[in-house]
Amino acid sequence: MTTSASTGLGRVVRGSGPGLLLAHGATGSIDGNYGPLLDGLAARHTVVGPDYPGSGRTPRATAPLDVDRLVDDLVATAVEEGLDTFAVLGYSLGGALAVRAATRYPERVTALVLTATFAHAGPRMRLLVEDWLDQLTSGDRERSARWAALHGPGTPFLDGLDAAGLAALVDSCRAPAPPGALDQLGLVAGLDVRPDLGRISVPTLVVSTVHDLLVTPHQHRAVAAGIPGAEFAELPSGHLPFVEAPAEWLALVTDFLARAHTG
Repeated sequence: MTTSASTGLGRVVRGSGPGLLLAHGATGSIDGNYGPLLDGLAARHTVVGPDYPGSGRTPRATAPLDVDRLVDDLVATAVEEGLDTFAVLGYSLGGALAVRAATRYPERVTALVLTATFAHAGPRMRLLVEDWLDQLTSGDRERSARWAALHGPGTPFLDGLDAAGLAALVDSCRAPAPPGALDQLGLVAGLDVRPDLGRISVPTLVVSTVHDLLVTPHQHRAVAAGIPGAEFAELPSGHLPFVEAPAEWLALVTDFLARAHTG
């Protein structure tokens, strides 16, 4: 079911059971980042997946994005859909937003799963974002597609493709970026939730995409090290687990949440 309400965020609402709020990555969407997992997640949870401004079902914002305002809107979307409490599954930028949600709304957030994520944009990430923005604004669709194909998947996945598979991957990367892509990358560039990490008190799983070239395992480990009692798991994937290892990712998420909800 797709709905929209007072937050202005379009969203997916599916399933039944304990609440689960999804937070997607920059330039992504709920369908784009979680599509292969939605059936499996909804089999055990009431899933609420809001699209950020300028992605999926949500119009682009008229002002620069603000971390706290976006987190407030994500949480409000879950509450609008009848969830008083919920776990948060965050991917990439969504992981940092999930961290902030847990500290702004400790009475609502029951558990966290943070995949391919980071706590702040250090010098390397700022350079990467600048390069990404340059690609998106170059007007050269072919150059941008090749950049995305080189940086998104992990090397084992990319090197395992035959000529037809590689061509299909590059072709899929030629799709236009969502209207809010530049706004969302701007949010990434200024993000820092490191002070929040030590304040998290809910069960947390950090999933490291071990072949990730965009958000590296070094960053994943730093997030896990900063959260008291966080569990850490590795996934054989680059930055696109929904393409490279969706079944394995789903299993990590659902197994952890089952333990967190019964623990």
